[in-house]
Amino acid sequence: MKTRNTIQKNLIKNTVLNLKNHPSAEEIYSEIIKTNPSVSKGTVYRNLGILADNGEILRIEMPNSPDRFDFRLEKHYHIQCDNCGKVFDLDVPCIEELEHIKDKEFLVTGYQLVFKGICKECKEG
Repeated sequence: MKTRNTIQKNLIKNTVLNLKNHPSAEEIYSEIIKTNPSVSKGTVYRNLGILADNGEILRIEMPNSPDRFDFRLEKHYHIQCDNCGKVFDLDVPCIEELEHIKDKEFLVTGYQLVFKGICKECKEG
């Protein structure tokens, strides 16, 4: 479904691109209102959903924490720090076999793989 390209949608997409830190919707909203206080939280949340559904940004579903958003659309994995909760790209080759999982009773439409660990900053601090 083609949606209109609005000033708010472009602002939200550019904020995800500029932050480059896998921000949550709340973090994106907090960044946007610094320079655009008239943009509502509902506008940010709604447009993040539209952008993710249209494949313009990547929604990363995080267990037990808010979804995160990524500007990198190519297949890649993520790792989340158990201590600070930050999410990072994990630059390892994707496992090709996962792309070809077949199940008689289930149509596999995709997957997300998020590793857990302790980031360098937390480990050294």
